[in-house]
Amino acid sequence: MVNFQCFNYFCTTLLSLTMAVILNIETSTEVCSVSLAKDGETMFRKESDEGLNHSQLLTVFIEELFKKNNFGFDRLDAVAVSKGPGSYTGLRIGVSVAKGLCYGLKIPLISVGSIEAMGHYSALNVSDYRQFASGDKILFCPMIDARRMEVYTALFNASGEAITPVTAEIIDGNSFSEQLDEHLIMFFGNGAEKCRSKITHKNALFDGPAKTSARFMQKLSENKYNKREFENVAYFEPFYLKDFVATIPKNKLLK
Repeated sequence: MVNFQCFNYFCTTLLSLTMAVILNIETSTEVCSVSLAKDGETMFRKESDEGLNHSQLLTVFIEELFKKNNFGFDRLDAVAVSKGPGSYTGLRIGVSVAKGLCYGLKIPLISVGSIEAMGHYSALNVSDYRQFASGDKILFCPMIDARRMEVYTALFNASGEAITPVTAEIIDGNSFSEQLDEHLIMFFGNGAEKCRSKITHKNALFDGPAKTSARFMQKLSENKYNKREFENVAYFEPFYLKDFVATIPKNKLLK
């Protein structure tokens, strides 16, 4: 007689060991970035940081990625998309395209936090940016620009684990002062440079990746795939963190 409990365990284990092929989409900032990854490692990547042209570039980039590398859409196991926070318009475009692909191909949708991807990647690849002594206590602080002196941010430890939640912070001379008294903190991302004049503590380091990238998502999306942490394709929405505020051009107010 077949032991169905053992059989189910074997199937689950076998699935978890499968090397998934995942299309990663990052559109939360001015960067439009797509990558194909197998087992969390980059196969192909294409991106542009020339501004918020995601509606024109994203589907073209995806098509080029598959066509130039002779790679069929039927080989995809899942699509992962940056869920935010970040640009309202950029997130909407990325999520809409990801949903369309998942619905059409009948494959799972995975979401990865924009801040989480930057923090996790930078912590695990810190030697690419700066060398530290073995005894250094260091934290990682990705920052995505949220206009004026506000940024979307969180703190991560050396293992790439978030130790604070993602928040929208208005930066001043006291920002992160308690943590800076105890740790070196590496600030990076497209919101970090404007904070340099405010965060002047001796333990503040401005280094690391300046922009987002789909390749930062790959290990996290692979991990979520193996854990079967999928989103509902019909109902998933980006993590905006703040409400979208539409502005009216001044010339319209004069009419």
